[in-house]
Amino acid sequence: MNEHRPYTYLTCSLRPESTPHLGVSFYTPDLRVRAGILLSNPRPYLEFISHEAHVHISTTGAGPISDADLSLARDIFNAAARYLADCECLRAEQADKDATDTAA
Repeated sequence: MNEHRPYTYLTCSLRPESTPHLGVSFYTPDLRVRAGILLSNPRPYLEFISHEAHVHISTTGAGPISDADLSLARDIFNAAARYLADCECLRAEQADKDATDTAA
């Protein structure tokens, strides 16, 4: 029986004379991810959306695409590819374990 329940966890830390810090953690199958181009002010965006939170990523200062924006987009792409590979590997290991447990 799986005891892990889905949730979205949000934190906000406000300290005097410091930049506010916002943390968003998604642990839910209800997460939606989408990307596109804003037509009103052409620039790319990436969104992570659940019922509890909405994270929107776009170009620096919502302006023209910079070298830093391209670097960040590559980092996001590489991190997503790693996340996919790790999920596939762990899922395969779980399936093998389940098959072994069932056969025993």
